[in-house]
Amino acid sequence: MRKRRQAQERNVTGKRIREARLKCQPPVSQDDLAGKMAARGIVLDQTAISRIENQSRYLMDYEIAALAKCLKVRME
Repeated sequence: MRKRRQAQERNVTGKRIREARLKCQPPVSQDDLAGKMAARGIVLDQTAISRIENQSRYLMDYEIAALAKCLKVRME
């Protein structure tokens, strides 16, 4: 029987991004967030947003800044 290693967390902001997305009134779907990011010139599809929130995808600093602006939260 093979032992599986747990996936390493690749970002520390994924959980906070999910919280911010769901706190919006009305809550923003992952697909809607992907559309808002595309409007800012950053191409992320729904599966990329999901992987970010599950902490299995790395984030670049410009992506974090754009996500913060799309969700109307501070980057800190």
